[in-house]
Amino acid sequence: MPTDRLTSLIASFRGQRLVVFGDLIADEYVYGRVARVSREAPVLILEYDATEVVPGGAGNAANNAASLGADVTLVSLVGRDEHGRRLFKVLPRGVARTGLARPGGYRTPVKTRILAGGIHSAKQQVVRIDRFASEPVADAHREAAERMARTAIKGADAVLVSDYGSGLVTPKFIHELAGRLKNKAPILIDSRYALTRYRGLTACTPNESEVEQVLGVTIDDQPQVLERAGRALLKRTRMQAVLITRGSRGMALFEAGKPTVHVPIFGSDQIADVTGAGDTVMATMTLALAAGATFEEAARLANFAGGLVVMKRGTATVSAPELRRAVSHG
Repeated sequence: MPTDRLTSLIASFRGQRLVVFGDLIADEYVYGRVARVSREAPVLILEYDATEVVPGGAGNAANNAASLGADVTLVSLVGRDEHGRRLFKVLPRGVARTGLARPGGYRTPVKTRILAGGIHSAKQQVVRIDRFASEPVADAHREAAERMARTAIKGADAVLVSDYGSGLVTPKFIHELAGRLKNKAPILIDSRYALTRYRGLTACTPNESEVEQVLGVTIDDQPQVLERAGRALLKRTRMQAVLITRGSRGMALFEAGKPTVHVPIFGSDQIADVTGAGDTVMATMTLALAAGATFEEAARLANFAGGLVVMKRGTATVSAPELRRAVSHG
């Protein structure tokens, strides 16, 4: 694929008006140094170093899109609790906060990752603690976010939906939202647990394990199983395209009436951290489609971005210059 075409698309990312709607999560990182083994139990004792909170979930997708040059409006819920306040402050300047509802009583979902290491070694994740509400998002809270979404999409060049299963995102409302979009603006869905309930959107980008779970298959290195799975998902969701991300095996793009495109992994298979890589892929593909890319061009750009972000530790982003250099030298 011509390099100049891909770099031209990257240049067109700047100024694209993107709405990200979905579950905003506080990704909390607690860093420590291994001191010794506890006498109380066979566990390590860590000497605390620092705590960092960064946007996760829909926030990470919005962060990535802003890093690539888009004008992003994030529509979601964020609590008035400590994690919510910190999360609100660390959202980048390129992400508009006008779509964030902060209802009383709402608790910000938190993923806390404990990372440990020696003085001269890289810190590794040793445990993750998830703090999510046991009940679905309250109807009043969800309706407040939906009202903001209806307003935010006016004039949007694309919409990215991030469904992490809290109940904020529903297939019924996303169908309504898609119908309100003007000029055939693309709308893409990232749904961890209910992908096949979303129908008739532009595209989705599930990873291989999500596809296996929803279809009850095991893909591994079986190309025939991958082909059947991709085509089945395309048919069930009635989307224009399905991009299955496969980790070290790259990606596979499925479009109705076209042969499958297999995209090999970009960069090294010595991956540092896959946290949030799906958000990077989704943000890049959405912006590429908004800029006029074909599905294959968008998939290839998303593959470059995904290959870059997994070489970074933590919930990370990719910038437009980084992506342009990767395309030029890839």
